[in-house]
Amino acid sequence: MSEEKHISKAFQILKKGAIYFVLVFLVIGIGIIESSFLSVNNLTNILRISSVRVIIALGVGCILITRGTDLSSGRIVGLCACVAASIMQRSEYAYKMYPNLPELSLLIPFIAVICIGITIGIANGVIISTFSIPPFIATLGMMIIVWGVSSIYTNAQPIGGLRDDFTALATGNTLMIPNLLIFATITMLLIWFLLNKTVLGKYIYAIGGNPQAALVSGINVKFTVIKTYAFAGMLYGIAGLLLAARTGGATNNYATSYELDAIAACTIGGVSTAGGIGRVSGIITGVLIFEVLNNGLVILGVSAYWQQIIKGIIIIAAIAFDMRKYITKK
Repeated sequence: MSEEKHISKAFQILKKGAIYFVLVFLVIGIGIIESSFLSVNNLTNILRISSVRVIIALGVGCILITRGTDLSSGRIVGLCACVAASIMQRSEYAYKMYPNLPELSLLIPFIAVICIGITIGIANGVIISTFSIPPFIATLGMMIIVWGVSSIYTNAQPIGGLRDDFTALATGNTLMIPNLLIFATITMLLIWFLLNKTVLGKYIYAIGGNPQAALVSGINVKFTVIKTYAFAGMLYGIAGLLLAARTGGATNNYATSYELDAIAACTIGGVSTAGGIGRVSGIITGVLIFEVLNNGLVILGVSAYWQQIIKGIIIIAAIAFDMRKYITKK
């Protein structure tokens, strides 16, 4: 009997930690096949790229926990990247978008993208909660609108010539730690605190678990949904700024399909599409699995077309497994 309990306990531990084992297996497996994958430069590069995606995924994750979704997140990131880049160009750059714009403080683009992200997030939340439009449809429409705004704003032209102090926000280091990793860590801690230690976090889980019960218990469901989308929008704005700083420019097509990658990473990381379930650690691990897989497939020379097929299979499998757990639980 004791042995059966130990086996059962070991199985439960393995089940709960499966995602972490998958990440370790991928890193070791790809490293064995191609040793250059485990180089310090390559692993640092994975962390830098993952940092921006983690910030996006954490915003999307909060929304998924409320039983919502956000297909506009990638386009919001792209728009904010364009806005931040346009006001952070070097004064001597020949193709400066605003030739008469003086050199502004680094605080200005942060304020700009946060305001843009929150505004669009509020719009999403209001449309969904007030008009009872399904989140998938509402954010799909917003995705198209934001892409149109971004294309008009940039005239579909790339924005380059960014200031060194701006790009250093994403490419530089502080005490030998990549700045992007610092931004991502601060965001992780902030979201963990929000979800686990605040009233808003409890409301987010309650709404995702059972919206009707949350409403009956006195929770202002509409206002909470709006706040959640607004908070996620703020994260998208910051992610867009950091993406522009990391790449040294921006275009209207920036962050295309980032929203799908974020949703997939959250689902793989244990955030239920049925709502009410999700942890910050799982979201982070889900993002890392995707980035390790992307990087590894490139290093192994796998065709870009096959990469998309593999990612698609993983997304379908993760969501199917999640829905299976939900149906079983019901």
